[in-house]
Amino acid sequence: MFHDKILSANRNIACATCHSHNLGGSDGLSLGIGEGGHGIGLSRTAGSGVDKIKKRIPRNALALWNLGFKDITTLLHDGRVTKSNIFGNGFNTPAQELLPKGLDNIVAVQALFPMTRQFEMAGNPGENEIIGLVSKVGKDSMRIDRVWPVIEHRIRGIPEYVDLFKNTFEDVDSALDINITHIVNSIAAFEIHEWTSFDSPFDKYLNGNKSTLNSNQIKGMKLFYGKANCSSCHSGSLLSDQKFHSIGIPQFGPGRTRPFDPYARDVGRMVETDDLNDMYKFKTPPLRNVSLTAPYGHNGAYPTLKGIIKHHLNPTEMNKNWKPEYANLPKAPWLEQIDFVTFSDKREQDRIISSIDIKPIDLNDKEIDQLVSFLESLTGVSGNKRPLGKPKKVPSGLTID
Repeated sequence: MFHDKILSANRNIACATCHSHNLGGSDGLSLGIGEGGHGIGLSRTAGSGVDKIKKRIPRNALALWNLGFKDITTLLHDGRVTKSNIFGNGFNTPAQELLPKGLDNIVAVQALFPMTRQFEMAGNPGENEIIGLVSKVGKDSMRIDRVWPVIEHRIRGIPEYVDLFKNTFEDVDSALDINITHIVNSIAAFEIHEWTSFDSPFDKYLNGNKSTLNSNQIKGMKLFYGKANCSSCHSGSLLSDQKFHSIGIPQFGPGRTRPFDPYARDVGRMVETDDLNDMYKFKTPPLRNVSLTAPYGHNGAYPTLKGIIKHHLNPTEMNKNWKPEYANLPKAPWLEQIDFVTFSDKREQDRIISSIDIKPIDLNDKEIDQLVSFLESLTGVSGNKRPLGKPKKVPSGLTID
């Protein structure tokens, strides 16, 4: 199902379209191209004619490495999927109290939402029944739980999927027993199995094989845990504190705004918390296999590891010197007027800079290169060669990107 377009409203995009096996579980673009685009990864285009995209995905497509790690408490750049009992179901999500029961983990929870979002998998108003249900006007508007029965119905109508679910789940004896929880639990199980990676030279070094890191990588490791202060945020087994920080990444693209924001921008964690202290803060990304997941930053602002490291070392200066050509955005002339409208807004950029909560650190070019070498040592030996890989076909009979 991860590779099956049957989960998308218009049957034209799959999870794997934006989370490619060839690109570290991401798509290689600064801002993704969802519903309406064509192709995959770096060759994906913004579409054409009436089907062309109406908006870029606001943030960089996150990679999928090690999502099954039990200590993960939040997912996505702004943490809008978080472990919490605020709604009595174990999670704080866009579904609030409407979250289905029986979800295996936070990965399954997150898998519920792309199929409900207009620019990801749901399509545009008037195109299909799913987006109509999501955007239905009335006292119960924005009830995203309306989407899931439609997806269930589609899967129940495919005999091969019915057999697979019957063979997998003890509580599925017929097509009508299949529900959205089974579907997203299956997707989550695949993602966790497929992208678990702890076979890097760094792991072998930690396990006692000191010869797996070369001298530059060892020097970079000492900088990472010492002078460069990287580990103050990139800590623990996944090299992330799972907290939110403002590092002054230059803003471009549509961003994610609160309902009452008057223009395109991205205030980060504050979108979810409405707390001014969270303005422009984004979750610390884990760093395992980071060399496979370019570009970097919540909006993919930097194409190289060296660039994003230099930004961390001097965020104010790097923000001011950033250039739009650094962004990898598939051409969409009809969106060019808004692509960099926030970046051109001096007051907004000043607000972003004033929120920075990390301090500048002085490193020379040699030391920066050593840090890059260390980060490259976090790449698993298996790399993008994942255990199951891409299937040759899917039960719906739809094409695979």
